[in-house]
Amino acid sequence: MKYALFAGLLTLFISCNSSSKDENIDFVKQNDADITAYIKEKNLDATKTDSGMYYVITDPGTGAQPTATSNVTVAYKGSFLNGKVFDESKADGISFPLNQVIKGWTEGIPLFKEGGSGILLIPAHLGYGENDYSTIPGGSVLIFDVKLISVN
Repeated sequence: MKYALFAGLLTLFISCNSSSKDENIDFVKQNDADITAYIKEKNLDATKTDSGMYYVITDPGTGAQPTATSNVTVAYKGSFLNGKVFDESKADGISFPLNQVIKGWTEGIPLFKEGGSGILLIPAHLGYGENDYSTIPGGSVLIFDVKLISVN
């Protein structure tokens, strides 16, 4: 009897601690639908890359253009589709190598020249994937308002 009770409690414990995420969600497809709905709602003129990221260039800039391995200084604000901000740099930006950040930034920041700005709409597979990361839930679309301050 006590083994049956233990097995029942263990099963309950495991069930309660299992991920509540639906393992069968196709985040690529869902993110694309969510991004296109957002673009339509906000009346944005966005371009889609082959990888599935969307971007809007509001100012292309006039200076140097980085590559995927450049060190850059970028000012940014990161938010979710619902507008909730999850991260933001100071106005003077933050410097980092583009090959050490999420894939969406490695691909997106080189679309601008120094002084350029715009929006990167990054699906989960180019961001933090299906797993939670800090305050970012797994499968999240990330929206970044970016300004490329300099290529260092």
